[in-house]
Amino acid sequence: MVADEGEPPMNVAKTSRWILTALALVLPACSSDDYATATNPNIAPANYKKEIVDALRNVFMTNDTATVSNAGVSDPVLRPGDSRYTACVRYTTHGVVPGQIGDAERIAYFHGGRLNQLIPANEGQCDKVAYKPFPELDRLCLGKACEDQDKKSGFGLGNLFGR
Repeated sequence: MVADEGEPPMNVAKTSRWILTALALVLPACSSDDYATATNPNIAPANYKKEIVDALRNVFMTNDTATVSNAGVSDPVLRPGDSRYTACVRYTTHGVVPGQIGDAERIAYFHGGRLNQLIPANEGQCDKVAYKPFPELDRLCLGKACEDQDKKSGFGLGNLFGR
């Protein structure tokens, strides 16, 4: 049997249908997001202090912060009406320029036990939390002077977190 002009031969049509059927069965499996469906968003964060310090280190490297003092952190909690764990952090930054000091308060949002956002807290958002000392953040030191100090003392963030 000869195919009409413009019509594919019979075996090409069968092969094409078979490929389309196989793709229809396989592609949905590729598009599923196993992490999103398998992760409970309300897992209590276990390493929240380390994750907060790591995130703040990135923030401080962009805004000329050299050291931190008066750091405090709250325990992560599920607040009424919120579906994620949150923790509040407050600290005083000291810049590379003498006299450059600033107080800050941030709120950390966690999803599936991991830090998801660390943003400036709105006024009153962290008023009722119980802060506890946060020495891991107080010890944060950035810049060349800190690197030299770490070498002399043998203490640095790598030692702090066992790296």
